[in-house]
Amino acid sequence: MKTIWIATSNPHKVEEFQTMLGPNVEVKSMKDLGQEVSIVEDGKTFEENALIKARALYKVIHQPVISDDSGLEVDALDKKPGVHSARWMGEDTPYTIKNQAIIDALKDKKDRSARFVCVIAYIDEDGKEYTYRGTIEGQINDKIVGANGFGYDPIFYYPPFHTTTANVSEELKNSVSHRGNALKAFLADWGDKL
Repeated sequence: MKTIWIATSNPHKVEEFQTMLGPNVEVKSMKDLGQEVSIVEDGKTFEENALIKARALYKVIHQPVISDDSGLEVDALDKKPGVHSARWMGEDTPYTIKNQAIIDALKDKKDRSARFVCVIAYIDEDGKEYTYRGTIEGQINDKIVGANGFGYDPIFYYPPFHTTTANVSEELKNSVSHRGNALKAFLADWGDKL
């Protein structure tokens, strides 16, 4: 069984990657490492931040590493929160508060278009670096709906579902999600090597 290390401590991301990579790949996260890895996400793009995380973990383990940086871009808010999605309004601020703040900010706006963006960085055993971008286009819902997913899912309305990405099964969400789309691009190159 192939092991891939994921440069995250977020259990939701680990679960999503494990589900999408399937049973023949063992996903290990930074929680499995048993030591702290210092990562400062100061990139200006999703690509830069994904590579920062992957390089930090690769430097410690010298094995294949995958990482991602993702976020929500809201067009009427100049694509904010963007690369700062996790830290926007403070890292410890609950997403219920962040989500409501976005809904409130769009109260009088006609344009509610938004997208989730995910960039996956992969460093192979030889240290070569690759990035893959995936997106999903939607709108900001006018209220919080759904209890599945995490982060901004409860306000991200996906028109083909006629509801938010937090209001459908994990499997259905993964089939169209930004992370799923980035992972499909990654697997198109690497799937037969895993």
